[in-house]
Amino acid sequence: MATLQSSSFLNSSTTFSSSSSCKKGRSMQEQQDFINGCYTNRIEQQLISPSTKNDHVNNNNPDPVINRVHLYSIKEAIADRVDLHKNIGEQRSQWNTMLLNSINCITLAAATITAIVATSPSPSLGLKLSSTLMYLASTVMLVIMNQLQPSQLAEEQRNAARLFQNLLHQIDTTLSIGHPVTTSDVKLAQEKVLALDKAYPLPLLGTMLDKFPSKVEPAVWWPQQRRRNSKRVSENRDNWNGWSGKLEEEMRHVTKILEKKDQEEYIRLGKKALKLNKILAISGPVLTGVAATGSLFVGNSSSWTTIFGVVPGALASIVNTIQHGGQVGMVFEMYRSNAGFFKYMKESIESNLMEKDVERRENGEVFEMKLALKLGRSLSELRDLVDSYSSCKREELDEFASKLF
Repeated sequence: MATLQSSSFLNSSTTFSSSSSCKKGRSMQEQQDFINGCYTNRIEQQLISPSTKNDHVNNNNPDPVINRVHLYSIKEAIADRVDLHKNIGEQRSQWNTMLLNSINCITLAAATITAIVATSPSPSLGLKLSSTLMYLASTVMLVIMNQLQPSQLAEEQRNAARLFQNLLHQIDTTLSIGHPVTTSDVKLAQEKVLALDKAYPLPLLGTMLDKFPSKVEPAVWWPQQRRRNSKRVSENRDNWNGWSGKLEEEMRHVTKILEKKDQEEYIRLGKKALKLNKILAISGPVLTGVAATGSLFVGNSSSWTTIFGVVPGALASIVNTIQHGGQVGMVFEMYRSNAGFFKYMKESIESNLMEKDVERRENGEVFEMKLALKLGRSLSELRDLVDSYSSCKREELDEFASKLF
């Protein structure tokens, strides 16, 4: 009997415990559903309802939730651009290969036909016209290809995809840190997207970058910073948001090295690549044009007509292979992009140093570490570089700031 009573008591206590836990679980779930519902309704009201003067949301201080939604929208647009530039980059790289092979085949076929006509005892007018038309076709195709520079177009799209991917990672970092998203964060992200769109346009007509500029300048894919008066950190204060007077001086030395050594070196290399590309771009069509003219007079008693009908065609194939097979346009764009990278690093340092409010700067220690990594150096190597620059004249420094390229 006692056993039955105790068993009944245990069962009743167990039932009470399970029912209370269920009620507690339901209560917590209801609270969570209520919070989620309020949060969702809050977003929907702010996205759908028009703002008025009596709204609780102040236009001068927007809700961080709305800013977060805006940033997610920008992130989606950037992800779409990454895929778009990757696909178009692959397409234009294939253009380069197909056009190169097609033009070389047409040119060599025309040279072969011209040689057959020259060795034939009774030259055929049809073969002569065929070789001439093929030379003219390759000339027109070469002119178009040299104006477009498919290898350079492909490199532009690869750079754009990489930079958009980098911007995507920056936004992911901003969202994952957990700090409230401000209007300035949204505005800056929009400006970066638009600056990249302008730096690497997709259309070929109207907005395409000049492939043979009169002046070689670094690529610029970031929004320009407004110039401000700089404020030096006091030497007596060793840590203002990771900044100190010594660190500021080191950063100023790094900007001078980047400008005078790395950036100038790649501008110089870019000028050489551009000059070579211009020479090759002119030589190819000229050679095929001479060959087309020579092929018209093949079959006469003079051997010079045969030479002018065959040799320039062979030379044109060699020139075309060097220019587009060697992707000289891509090399020029790579040098221009590298010079732009060093200009970007220089302006990033100057932008931080120009900020009067030290607390609004990026943390000095973090910024120094990021700069060292982007230049392929450790912190100690970066400081040794600055010490070497300080102890010698600018012209005597042989070392470049970057060790990556």
